[in-house]
Amino acid sequence: MMVTKEPNFSLSLFETLKKIGVTSGSTKELFNARTRDVEGLNVWKDSQSGVVYIDDFYTGDETYVDGDYRDDKAVELKTGKPDFERTNDAQRRFKSNLKFVAGKKIADFGCGRGDFLKLVNPFCESVIGVELQQNYVDDLNAVGITCTNNLESIDDGSLDVIVSFHVIEHLPNPLETLESLKRKVVSGGYVLIEVPHANDFLLNAVACDEFKQFTLWSQHLVLHTRDSLRKMLEYVGLTDVLIEGVQRYPLSNHLKWLANGEAGGHKSPLSSLDSDVLFDAYQNALARIDATDTLVALAKVP
Repeated sequence: MMVTKEPNFSLSLFETLKKIGVTSGSTKELFNARTRDVEGLNVWKDSQSGVVYIDDFYTGDETYVDGDYRDDKAVELKTGKPDFERTNDAQRRFKSNLKFVAGKKIADFGCGRGDFLKLVNPFCESVIGVELQQNYVDDLNAVGITCTNNLESIDDGSLDVIVSFHVIEHLPNPLETLESLKRKVVSGGYVLIEVPHANDFLLNAVACDEFKQFTLWSQHLVLHTRDSLRKMLEYVGLTDVLIEGVQRYPLSNHLKWLANGEAGGHKSPLSSLDSDVLFDAYQNALARIDATDTLVALAKVP
């Protein structure tokens, strides 16, 4: 996770979303009066656009510097190996996005441990990570992958593609950050953004309250819809925006949430139901009703 600088609260997140036309005072409704980690922290939902957000709150850069918030930290400390979800995400992103980055100069904004960069590095002209957590920066530099904790250390117009996976939703200043990312990419290059989806099947279509209380998190300041993500990217001048619905978690995970009100079905005996064919079919079905758990946007720098 990476933040470019101390947050600028000259615009609240409500004002930012209002500015791009996806919420207003008359359509802003209370969605939940807490997050899983902060009692009394209001979560709002726009009754027309469906965007979900937290206003005037930011956990602070120090949270991302020490990394104690990371769900897989205990597994990594115990085994020295990545957990299942982290491995699965890295492989999915590699397979889906290699075509966009092969032969290119790329950066990963909020690169974490550099899983994506390590996989694509042999295929790219150059790679660089941008990450706030200093031990990750040091570890990547030690294995020959350039990493910095300051986006501004990268020259403007020096990249062909910049990617960012599940980072933008953490930031209180997303428009400012997207402007900065765009500046680093050459005209004709691309910005690729992955974010959680406000229309997640469990959160919206079946309104699973246990999932709602689990997934609403103080660090996820916004859950985007296709429309809000598109408008945010276009507001900063990106063009030719393509948005795809992607499913990170399989049917087995949904079944456990609906049956038992808890996560982990994809790592339980229920996972015996899962197969590549079923996963693809379920992802396609969710995409048809715009209910995947994740959105991926590819946008061009003019």
